[in-house]
Amino acid sequence: MPTKAINNQPLNEATNSSSSIQALPDPPYSIFDRPQKWLIVALVSTAATFSGFASNIYFPALPTIAADLNVSLELVSLTVTSYLIFQGIAPSLWGPVSDVKGRRIAYICTFLVFIGACIGLAETKNYAALVVLRCLQSTGSASTIAIGSGVIGDITTRAERGGFMGIFQAGLLAPVAVGPVIGGALAGSLGWRSVFWFLVIYAAVFIVILIILLPETLRSVVANGSILSSKPIIRFPLSTYQKLSTVGKVQNAVPPRLAQQKTIDIFGPFRILICKHTAPIIFFLAIYYAVWQMSITAMSSLFKDGYGLTEIQIGLVFIANGVGSIIGTLITGKILNIDYGRVKAKFETKVSTDIETNDAASRVKPDQEDFPLEKARLRLIPVFSLLQCLSLLLFGWTIQYPHRVHIAVPIISTFITGWTAVSMQSVIMTYLVDIYHEKSAGASASLNLARCLFAAGGTSFVMPLINAVGVGLTFTICVAVQVIALIGPLLQWKYAALWRKSAETP
Repeated sequence: MPTKAINNQPLNEATNSSSSIQALPDPPYSIFDRPQKWLIVALVSTAATFSGFASNIYFPALPTIAADLNVSLELVSLTVTSYLIFQGIAPSLWGPVSDVKGRRIAYICTFLVFIGACIGLAETKNYAALVVLRCLQSTGSASTIAIGSGVIGDITTRAERGGFMGIFQAGLLAPVAVGPVIGGALAGSLGWRSVFWFLVIYAAVFIVILIILLPETLRSVVANGSILSSKPIIRFPLSTYQKLSTVGKVQNAVPPRLAQQKTIDIFGPFRILICKHTAPIIFFLAIYYAVWQMSITAMSSLFKDGYGLTEIQIGLVFIANGVGSIIGTLITGKILNIDYGRVKAKFETKVSTDIETNDAASRVKPDQEDFPLEKARLRLIPVFSLLQCLSLLLFGWTIQYPHRVHIAVPIISTFITGWTAVSMQSVIMTYLVDIYHEKSAGASASLNLARCLFAAGGTSFVMPLINAVGVGLTFTICVAVQVIALIGPLLQWKYAALWRKSAETP
């Protein structure tokens, strides 16, 4: 009978030394130490800014573009809707590609598409080309969010993921604050084409930095980062991180295993979108995100008509919303880590107690299927929901009467709206990555698909609705829809764990 081997030892030797094998430490979840993780998260957060920059930097230039191309402002505004549609669809392709082929190759391909589209937009001479190239630009930039979520899922454990996801969300939302200001300054001084040349230069410089510094992290390709590929595009610069890392230098540890290799499944995000143990929370967030984008879309005309602001002043008004988004997600990330640690400690205590009382049926390891993940992640959703509803009511009913209410009041309300909207997005994104840690980019793509398509629909009718019934009543209707949408988190909290277990049972 042939002798099998365990960890390169013959079976008889492995049996005789079973106690030593059992004593071998487990390999670390990731070889990247904390400074390296900070660098990687900073890189993917910067990459994620391109989607927001390409969208927000464009707004101040709309009137100038309409005049230069000799089309109506309404037609140029449709390029915003088309951008949002492709912003939702594109990650459904690039997310699964990055989950199979690797994060680096997906990043490189998307940035090349983005740079090419920006060059075309800077040189466009007609409206048809503007529409097509804006769709292509969105295809190249939008996926950076899904891929970045995948990278964070690769290198972080659940206990630390909330904090890093908060940093990531803050980075991708920076353009909400500064994008309109930069766009207004460029369009007003150098012309609207300079907006796209700025994006070309920004992207070209960054892709070089990304290629030099960002290692491959996909666990089905490099495991915890300690396995090198023969392909140069994957190998570089991972070998440098391995030499510098201290976390991965665990002597005589069990060798890391590659995650299961999968085939590219472009329909995976769509299945996640309609899966019963994720659909309630995804569509809940899509509704809240759409209402947030509706308020942002209406801000320019409402502040201009109500308070007589100039284009530059309108750009400055957006800063409050962006700053609220950034600060909110940073704080929320830390709260997520604290909540997870508290719930995990209670769970581990219960497991230890059950083991001591010889309750064999309860002997499960923490972080497995019985861990109360919804309790650890979704506790803050009702709080953020209530605050966002109140801030939207404050915005709608104060900006409707500009001569009676100081401009500071609606501006402060946009700060709160940005804070709560992005905090909920950070919470739910972290939760989905926890559930689909092997398909984290695909999970992020499904969330992105729902929120962008809902936002595209909402932004297309917000101004007609305001013109028909008034600002206050419009956002009162929106808040009523948001209250109804709270059914989603309630279902998620009560049934999602049970539905996940039934789905995982063969």
